[in-house]
Amino acid sequence: MPTARHAKQALSRRQLLVRSAATVALAGLGGLAKPYLSRAADRPLITSGIASGDASADSAVIWARADRPARMQVECSTVESFRTIIRTASARALPDSDFTSKLLLEGLPPGQDIFYRVRFEDIADAGISGEAQVGHFRTAPLVQQSVSFVWSGDTAGQGWGIDPGRGGMRTYATMRGNRPDFFIHCGDHIYADCPIEAELKLPDGSLWRNLVTEDKSVVAKTIAQFRGNYKYNLLDENLRAFNAEVPMLAQWDDHEVTNDWSPIGTADETGYTEDGTSRLVARAARAFHEFMPIRELPAQAGRIYRKISYGPLLDVFLLDMRSYRDSTWNRHGDGNDACILGSIQLAWLKRELAASDVTWKVIAADMPIGLVSEDGIALGDGPPDRRECEIADLLSHMKRAGIRNTVWLTADMHYTAAHRYDPNRAVFQEFEAFWEFVSGPLHAGTWAPAPLDNTFGPAVAFQKGCSAEQGENLAPCFGLQFFGRVDIDGESEVMTVTLKDVDNRDLWSVDIEPRPDARPARILSQQF
Repeated sequence: MPTARHAKQALSRRQLLVRSAATVALAGLGGLAKPYLSRAADRPLITSGIASGDASADSAVIWARADRPARMQVECSTVESFRTIIRTASARALPDSDFTSKLLLEGLPPGQDIFYRVRFEDIADAGISGEAQVGHFRTAPLVQQSVSFVWSGDTAGQGWGIDPGRGGMRTYATMRGNRPDFFIHCGDHIYADCPIEAELKLPDGSLWRNLVTEDKSVVAKTIAQFRGNYKYNLLDENLRAFNAEVPMLAQWDDHEVTNDWSPIGTADETGYTEDGTSRLVARAARAFHEFMPIRELPAQAGRIYRKISYGPLLDVFLLDMRSYRDSTWNRHGDGNDACILGSIQLAWLKRELAASDVTWKVIAADMPIGLVSEDGIALGDGPPDRRECEIADLLSHMKRAGIRNTVWLTADMHYTAAHRYDPNRAVFQEFEAFWEFVSGPLHAGTWAPAPLDNTFGPAVAFQKGCSAEQGENLAPCFGLQFFGRVDIDGESEVMTVTLKDVDNRDLWSVDIEPRPDARPARILSQQF
């Protein structure tokens, strides 16, 4: 008898293709069926594909964008034919959100392939309905079974946009072929500060020819321009197909706003509100939340850090290393007020890690811990200083609390690497050894590996980026675009991490054995 995992792998690509208008008309739309009009101009359309995100055991966020004011209608089924509809929901798409719409589908069965279809209907006349598109995601299991996911970051950076003649954003197609349960985007979904020009010259004299749009041709300052960055990326058919089939766990980093930004210390020529809030950051955050299939937290609007539970084997802790940090540029002096996470987020992370009773705890970070960069955590060799002190506090807390089987994943650096942190070679030694994996970019310039500092004792197990001969900001067509894949075996609980490139080559891999829980019985008993 095939297992659930085999059944998932057996799903054909055909089953997940967007349905044509004719197919939808024949199949109907279950309980949501409405008269279907033939005049395209009368029907609200889906402009940028569909997407799902933050899938849990019983729910997921669904996203789409219309071309006018409309109502998004969503229905889902556990069978590709939609013979049985298990849930329906609707939400409005209005000008205030640039006609984007998202909703939380709840009450879903755990551990199931969920097929969903989306259409827009006229906001004033429900009888006028547009063409439907079909997507897929898988809910988290309640029982112990194998899990697979991918991660990366950094899309359309350094001027490398969509060149249809070179296949567009090919890494998304490669990740889609891996058939993951979900995808972690570690940030830099857009490069708001990097305009896309029509042509870029390559080292061999040939040309990279970008698709261009008005809003993506300038540095983003207005809300329309920030939105335009997301709409530009969604012109790529690889990204749209990926979004329709793989649920996303979205983070953000600096380029969703501007290079190396921080809440303080970043000049904003667009001005500030009366309470001192940067208008640039506010516009960027608004566009991010409009275009990302991210769960909304009513108690703390706009919060990005969160935990996503994916069955008995995995919790994913998504961090926000931008919104609460001190000034990017204040790298010296009194470290008492320095931070990268902020006190509230740090306390949340400690608490949630201690409460987690799953085997693996993946910490998805905006940037790596020990790589020295202008706006990074690492400040160079020596004991913890400034924002490194928060990381030292966290790592020592994890050791004292007996929290084991943590793995850090990130992107940001535009190359791929595996780092092993070991207290035996570290200046700061109050922590247990752990792995950190870096992989990116998805579709941006590639850079050379950066130096490591010895504060937390990292060592390079593998790294690959551009060479000195190739030069930095290497174009995507040279093949140095990277993502990582994680597989957790449902029986042995072994985690296998594989670093891969745009052509799906396995560059390096490691099997990590889970360690027995070391938390005191008192802490464990408080969870139940």
